[in-house]
Amino acid sequence: MRRVLPQSFPDEILLETPHILGQSIRAARTQSGLTLAEAALANGISTQTMQRLETDPSTVGFGLLLQVARMMGVSLFAVPAASQNIAHKTLKAAIQVVNEAQSNHAA
Repeated sequence: MRRVLPQSFPDEILLETPHILGQSIRAARTQSGLTLAEAALANGISTQTMQRLETDPSTVGFGLLLQVARMMGVSLFAVPAASQNIAHKTLKAAIQVVNEAQSNHAA
C-alpha cells in the first residue's frame, strides 16, 4: 500500500488565487491519508482531473472545484468586501487557537 505524506495547508487563508485552493485540497487529501486515486474515486472523477484540481485548478470548472473542495472538507466562505479584513483576522486567530489545542492534545 502506498504511503501518503501529509502536507500542510497554505499559510494564507484568503483564496486570492486558484493555486491556493488547489494547495488546500491537496493538504486535506494528504492529511486524510488518501492517495490521488482514492480521492478521485470518492469524488467520481479521474485521477488526472484530481491531480489538475490540486496543481492547476484554473484548468477545471468552478463547479467541480467547489464540489471537490466540499467533499475533501475544505470550507469556503463569502463575506462582503467591507468585512474582509475583520473576517480574515478572526479566521486566522481561530485557526491558531485550533492548532494550539491540537498540539497540546497530541503532547
